[in-house]
Amino acid sequence: MVDHIPKTSSAAFYHLYNIRRIRRYLTKECTETLIHAFISSRLGYCNNPLFGAPECHLHKLQRVQDAAARLVFQESRFCHNTPLLKSLHWLPVKYRIVFKILLITFKAIHGLAPAYVSELISVRDATGRHNLRSNNGLRLNYSSRKSFATLGDRSFYVAAPKL
Repeated sequence: MVDHIPKTSSAAFYHLYNIRRIRRYLTKECTETLIHAFISSRLGYCNNPLFGAPECHLHKLQRVQDAAARLVFQESRFCHNTPLLKSLHWLPVKYRIVFKILLITFKAIHGLAPAYVSELISVRDATGRHNLRSNNGLRLNYSSRKSFATLGDRSFYVAAPKL
């Protein structure tokens, strides 16, 4: 993912630069549509393997999202980004990754995902030795395979039960 993140952020900043040049002719809604088409789609593409990536890598993608939010509202680069992201209903990049993994997990549990995704996870049997409240919830089986600390823990097979 070392090559993926800089290429994604540089391509996104290129599109932000071009949108910024025509921003004064666009409405807020039109600008938001362009941002979704060119920026959000790039940030959302292939971001599942970024689960568990170091914060320094994710910060580069977060800078892109912050710049896009400032462009929609025509704010300066020194304004605070959290209220802008909340008003646009955008999750920060770190939580977008978690949300996407959990959404795929939900679809796999309920039979809405393709078969090859549903085969990667299995639901743990609810009956346990003891009658505990924690046995009532839906739990996934952790993988019994050994995973590598670098990339194996980022795979969907390992990340879904963790989350």
